[in-house]
Amino acid sequence: MTIVGLDDTDSRTRGMCTTYAAAVLAERVRRAGGHVERLLLVRLNPAVEYKTRGNAALAVHCDLGVDEAFELATSLVDETAETGDDRTNPGVVATDDGLGVKSDWLRALPRRAIREVLDPETDVRDPLDAGGYRHRGWGNGRGLVGASAAAGAWAGLREGSSWAVREEWTYECLTYRERERWGSERDVDPESVFSVAEEFYPDIWDTVDRGEGEAVCVPNTPGPVLYGIRGDDHESVEAAAEAIESEPIERRATFVTNQGTDQHLRTVEPDGIAEDHAIRVTGEVVEAPETREGGHVFFTLGFPDAAADSLACAAFEPTKRFRDRVRALRVGDRVTVCGEVSGGTCKLEKFAVHDLNRTELVTPDCPDCGRSMKSAGANAGYRCRDCGTSAEGKVERAVERDLELGWYEVPPCARRHVAKPLVRGGFDGPTHPER
Repeated sequence: MTIVGLDDTDSRTRGMCTTYAAAVLAERVRRAGGHVERLLLVRLNPAVEYKTRGNAALAVHCDLGVDEAFELATSLVDETAETGDDRTNPGVVATDDGLGVKSDWLRALPRRAIREVLDPETDVRDPLDAGGYRHRGWGNGRGLVGASAAAGAWAGLREGSSWAVREEWTYECLTYRERERWGSERDVDPESVFSVAEEFYPDIWDTVDRGEGEAVCVPNTPGPVLYGIRGDDHESVEAAAEAIESEPIERRATFVTNQGTDQHLRTVEPDGIAEDHAIRVTGEVVEAPETREGGHVFFTLGFPDAAADSLACAAFEPTKRFRDRVRALRVGDRVTVCGEVSGGTCKLEKFAVHDLNRTELVTPDCPDCGRSMKSAGANAGYRCRDCGTSAEGKVERAVERDLELGWYEVPPCARRHVAKPLVRGGFDGPTHPER
């Protein structure tokens, strides 16, 4: 089996899509007499600053020879990649399924690319050269990082005890527009999208956002994707895709993917929090949520039993109603937060409430007349001026909470591609899924 990895053929402003390049490459492989075993879509570290929106890398698994498949891929990139954008720097890597001379390196690379920021030269290009892999980079060749990671992903994400759960590959069926329609407004019937989302849920997910009334499976970029259906099995995503009413389509392709798996999250202790990494860390709310300019909500997570001090956490305006869940937190709540750390702030993707602070300290009431006592002076407690009764200090009072224990998540309109929706299960507590 031959594996061809490719990445970074698209542009934030000019469009194109590397998934489309992979789908076209698969067609050309078949035309050349080859068989395509699978198309693999791997979402890499969402914190990488030079990524396009989804930071996807692709691999085509086929039975053509390495050289022939490599030539087909490089010719395709020459024809279709948006290299007129200086931020588009494609890469193509081809190897057999033994992963070549430096197989250990290539097998480990996807795990690193999903969670770390790699150096294109020392981490990727040098090993490619040393291993004699067929590879080519355009521009600065940064796309070789994703191309290499995608080439090693099928083997690398299925091995190792800490990654055993990663065998839960998910699927996405992508439907593509006719070429002359690229860049124009998409014609997809929203009623059929919402109907499909209801019929196939929870086998498919992140198709619509009911709270915002938005069909999130339909992008607004100028590229070739008309809509994409994500789910837990290929039968469901394909059936759902076929049921949507839309403009005429050019092609449709189903990808095996790591979307919706939380592979990017690294569970860390407080002293392991690092910039440009996506983390999962547990602490205690030490500063109450505050809504700031722009509608962004911030609070501070503390770590009383650790050397590390605290971590600022934020639910930004695009997370919409998720911010209400964050605003409901109180000082003393024990929570686990998940998100990308950037500029010293964790951009929240989800959080779990493990323990709720259900009391507050208040001025005591007089046991005789029921009126609120007044301060008796500095460090002198409280006194009822009418009855003369006194109390040493404030007393605890039960507080009604608008949160329950368990996991809360951003809505589908704000979900990262690789983030795991709560409806998929496997979490260490009750879940409150967003639809």
